[in-house]
Amino acid sequence: MKGPLFYSKILLFGEYGIIKDSKGLSIPYNFFKGALKTGAKLSEKGKRSNESLRRFSEHLAFIQEEDPSLVQFDIEALRKDLDKGMYFDSSIPQGYGIGSSGALVAAIYDKYAKNKITILENLTREKLLRLKTIFGKMESFFHGKSSGLDPLNSYLSLPILINSQDNIESTSIPSQNKEGKGAVFLLDSGIIGETAPMVQIFMEKMKHEGFRTVLKEQFIKHTDACVEDFLNGNVKSLFGNIKQLSHVVLDHFKPMIPPQFHQLWKQGIETNDYYLKLCGSGGGGYILGFTQDIEKARKALKEHRLEVVYNF
Repeated sequence: MKGPLFYSKILLFGEYGIIKDSKGLSIPYNFFKGALKTGAKLSEKGKRSNESLRRFSEHLAFIQEEDPSLVQFDIEALRKDLDKGMYFDSSIPQGYGIGSSGALVAAIYDKYAKNKITILENLTREKLLRLKTIFGKMESFFHGKSSGLDPLNSYLSLPILINSQDNIESTSIPSQNKEGKGAVFLLDSGIIGETAPMVQIFMEKMKHEGFRTVLKEQFIKHTDACVEDFLNGNVKSLFGNIKQLSHVVLDHFKPMIPPQFHQLWKQGIETNDYYLKLCGSGGGGYILGFTQDIEKARKALKEHRLEVVYNF
């Protein structure tokens, strides 16, 4: 058995801000993917996945008991498949901010949800919000609290525009210019990040009025502008706003940036060769980069591996 593939995602803009109703833009990233598989002889990794899925099945049983009208799963079929050796075979690195648990949640919903909302029907805002709610409850097993956006992106395999917490829509993004020198890229920090502790730091910071003001008047303002610029193809304005955003993150979100990247972050802002921003909650994993000249960025960051995600 080999299930359908579910892809990783990249939240281009909106990390932390979407908690406070900033705009956000999330895109599928097909380089990494996962699928449900069954094997008689499992590797150590397969065994760990199978055991984790067993615990996850208990969580799903609890969700449907708690709110029967929201979602129902065929728990019996899921348990039978787990007894046969089902596991989630994934190339998506965990703790890298690109939605490893999101792809798993999407795969389980796709296979075991009863009366599921499918990608073939007319996806009204109500249906998208319902899916997001279901996915948030499912993914909370892995993160403690989840917006449900990662699984939504993986399930639909479409770019998602977040206007506010209860206003989301699928969208299209400008087609890539494969010959273009400008690029969005991923920089591998080489460190595994954990979402929960980073979100905890953010929530502590939110208790201070000064930080709340910065978030509203700078971080959210530039995030919203970046989303608008990106969707409308305003590249010049986009890079102006990304530079500002990168600056705000360096000044006010330092704990989310691994210490060994503080200098590189600053260097990008000073030279304009590239600008860095958080990819997901930060603390490790991937760092997102934007450059108007990918060769310049490669030279400046020659100690690091860059993966191009999108070309301008």
